[in-house]
Amino acid sequence: MSRFNQQLILGLVLTVLTTIVLVVYGLNEENRMANYAKAERGQAIEVGAKLFQSQCSVCHGDQGLGIQGLCPPLNDRYFFDQRLKDIGWAGALEDYIIATASSGRLVSTRPQLYPGNINPPAMPAFSEKYGGPLREDQLRSIAAYILNWEPAATLVTAPSAPTGPTVGTDITKELPEGDAKAGEALATSLACTACHVTAPTGPAWPPTADQPGIGDRAVTRLEQDDYTGQATTPEQYLFESTVLPNEYMVPGYPENLMPAIYGTTLTDQNMADLIAYLLTVK
Repeated sequence: MSRFNQQLILGLVLTVLTTIVLVVYGLNEENRMANYAKAERGQAIEVGAKLFQSQCSVCHGDQGLGIQGLCPPLNDRYFFDQRLKDIGWAGALEDYIIATASSGRLVSTRPQLYPGNINPPAMPAFSEKYGGPLREDQLRSIAAYILNWEPAATLVTAPSAPTGPTVGTDITKELPEGDAKAGEALATSLACTACHVTAPTGPAWPPTADQPGIGDRAVTRLEQDDYTGQATTPEQYLFESTVLPNEYMVPGYPENLMPAIYGTTLTDQNMADLIAYLLTVK
C-alpha cells in the first residue's frame, strides 16, 4: 500500500472518530447545559442568602417569614400563589421581586397591615440605579434565594396572641418589674432595632455625636418646652412612645412613622421588659 493510501485511510479514520466524538458530545449537550444551569443557580442562591441576611432580613425576618406590623412575609404560600393576581402583575414572580427591590415602594399597598407613606417609604430602593447599594446581578441572586423557598412554602398565619391581657394605652398603669435582657431580645424579635439601631428610619436609640442614648433622653425629654405628651416619668415616656407614638413626635420625624399596634400586641410584662432595656441604652 502506497504512502498516499495510508495517509488517506488515516485521515478517514480520524474524520470518523472526530464525527463520533462530536455526535456523542452533542447528544449530551442538553444534560451538560442543564447541569451547568443548576450549578449556576445554586451559586446564585448561596450569594442571595448572604445578601438577604444583610439587606432584607432586618425587616422581612431571617427566614423571610415577615415581622408583624413592619414587613410582610416572603416565604409564604400566598406570596407565591396569589400575590401577583391580587396586584394584577402580568409578568413573572422573579421580575416582580427584582422590580420591587430595585426601586423600592413609596407607599404601602396594605396600609392596614404594614406602614409606609412616602416619608418614610414602605421600602427603600436597593438598586444602584436608584441610589441603593446593590448591583443588578446581586438583586437577581436575592430573587433566586427567595424563589428557592417556593416548593416548601406554607401559608404564614398571624402570630399567636400574647399570653395574658394586652398592655393597652394607659401609660399611668403599674407594670411588673422589667427584665432588661428580655426587653433587648423582644426589641430584636419585633424588629424595633431595624428602625432605631440599624437604620435611621426612626430616632436612634444608641448615643450619637449629637445626643445621648434613649435611656438618658427619656429623662431630659420631659423637661423640654416642646414636649406635648402626657408622661411625667421617664418610664411613662418610653411607655407612651411605644403605644401612643403620635402623642409626641421627635422633631424631624413625621406622624404615623411607627405603627400604633403595640398597645394591643404587647403584654404588661413585655412593656416592662422593653422599658427596662431602653433605660440601659445610654
